[in-house]
Amino acid sequence: MAKDVAASLNDILQNDQEALLRTWVDRQVGSPGFRSDRTSRQEVADHSARFLTQLREAIRSGDTNILASPWTDARRVLDELSFARAQQGFSPSETAQFVFSLKQPLFERLRRDLVNDPGLLATLTSEADALLDTLGLYTTEVFQRGREQVIMRQQQELMELSTPVVTLWDGVLALPLIGTLDSARTQVVMESLLQRIVDSGASIAIIDITGVPTVDTLTAQHLLKTVAAARLMGADCIISGIRPQIAQTIVHLGVELGSVITKATLADAFAIALRRLGLAVQKTAAAPARRDREGEDRDVRSSLDRPEN
Repeated sequence: MAKDVAASLNDILQNDQEALLRTWVDRQVGSPGFRSDRTSRQEVADHSARFLTQLREAIRSGDTNILASPWTDARRVLDELSFARAQQGFSPSETAQFVFSLKQPLFERLRRDLVNDPGLLATLTSEADALLDTLGLYTTEVFQRGREQVIMRQQQELMELSTPVVTLWDGVLALPLIGTLDSARTQVVMESLLQRIVDSGASIAIIDITGVPTVDTLTAQHLLKTVAAARLMGADCIISGIRPQIAQTIVHLGVELGSVITKATLADAFAIALRRLGLAVQKTAAAPARRDREGEDRDVRSSLDRPEN
């Protein structure tokens, strides 16, 4: 951008900045796509005022490269806006519209002030149009980076929620797995299990893979790594949920589970865990014929006692 062109555009922005700002904000708030449930007029006005000031300062330098140092403050405003709107659930086009909506009010003032100088009007309009297009695309790129961060954080949170470690009995933990077990999730599984072993002092951990659709060589390796890590922390692991299809797959793949105990159901694995702890399930009373009038809803009472010598 030539120095004289930059100076002319800067003068127009400076002399009519307040009126331009009001028109720009009105246009954003009055557009059909305005999300009043996620932002307010005051927030729009604050971002617009800051950006318009920094835009004028950057244009004064005459450098149209928005990645250059004169544009640092203007980019910072767009960065804050784009990241905030990515977290608030705006779309990329709604975010870029922040910049693109400035075109019409700006061009109207250029036509009004330069009506007697069509040559300069055409030059300024072309320069401003290209500049705002570049800035609009920049907001989209920043928005995408912000959105990717949001998605990654949500994936991490979902991964942690999908690997709960529950206490079945004193000294017995259970880790029910649902879905595919990849390297990233294995790390979360391992960290969650090891931390609970440390916190609870459990000596047995049951890894239930009933909800794992398929078991391949990589999945089996991940399971063995988790078992090995638990053993280093002083806890033995039992793998439950070995369905016939999974058993056949493991045999065909030639995967050696070593000394790891495997069971078809979580109940079977729990029974083994209780025997290792010297516990047994014993029925203490026969089922009553009917529920009493007080609404007692248990038909069978069971308790866990140590077996008699």
